[in-house]
Amino acid sequence: MRRFERFALDAPLVMGIVNATPDSFSDGGDFFDTNAAIAQGLALHAEGADILDIGGESTRPGAAMVPPDEEQRRVVPVIAALAKAGAVVSIDTRNAATMAAALDAGAAIVNDVTALSGDPASLDLVARRGVGVVLMHMQGEPQTMQANPSYDDAPAEIAAYLAKRLAVCREAGIAPEMLCVDPGIGFGKSVAHNAEILANVPKLRALGVAVLIGASRKAFIGALSKAERPKERLPGSLAAALAAVAGGADILRVHDVAATRQALSVWQAVAKARNST
Repeated sequence: MRRFERFALDAPLVMGIVNATPDSFSDGGDFFDTNAAIAQGLALHAEGADILDIGGESTRPGAAMVPPDEEQRRVVPVIAALAKAGAVVSIDTRNAATMAAALDAGAAIVNDVTALSGDPASLDLVARRGVGVVLMHMQGEPQTMQANPSYDDAPAEIAAYLAKRLAVCREAGIAPEMLCVDPGIGFGKSVAHNAEILANVPKLRALGVAVLIGASRKAFIGALSKAERPKERLPGSLAAALAAVAGGADILRVHDVAATRQALSVWQAVAKARNST
């Protein structure tokens, strides 16, 4: 049985997003207030989120970096409250100091957009603490990544990069069942690249670890559907999620947990019926 952290990967997991930021692309600061972020996390947990991913720095295209002390001020109280409530919490950060503070507050998973390459202390920290980690691919930096993303073969190049990061992690002593890869939908990718990635999830699955897809509300959905506002992109987000699961994705990182759970329930019932005939 394939596993990630404490989870058996026998059915898709749902990771609910809580942005404790004033400037995230998807919610525009709805949960910047600590109490609002905690309430949102508790609501997503009640809706069926297996993991809650808490972030204190927006990495949307063009976003500026946030100092680690400010990032920690935003996320640590939220993580502590949600972990105390029994949620499995992930910290979305590229800073080792924030990772450490979040783990001390009760986080169980590190979700790093730089695949543990952005801070020289992060790899050793994650290995020493023995926690789960999501390694994401990003071409460039948030400030410039969407200027002119370019690949000869996006799915193959992304899989090769993640394979190298997995090797580095294994060499550092991180167990395979604590590793997960994320191709980074929208992080240095065009609309066509994102579609190619979703069509080639099996290439990521072949890496032998858990696969996470985070397509929820992203700009490529708006480009394909003419839904300009992120909160209007739920139908497209569900379509992307089901496409990812059909390709073998293990974890869906989403804003709309209840809707995703409903869509997955129907998809899984149909898939079960198909396999039994």
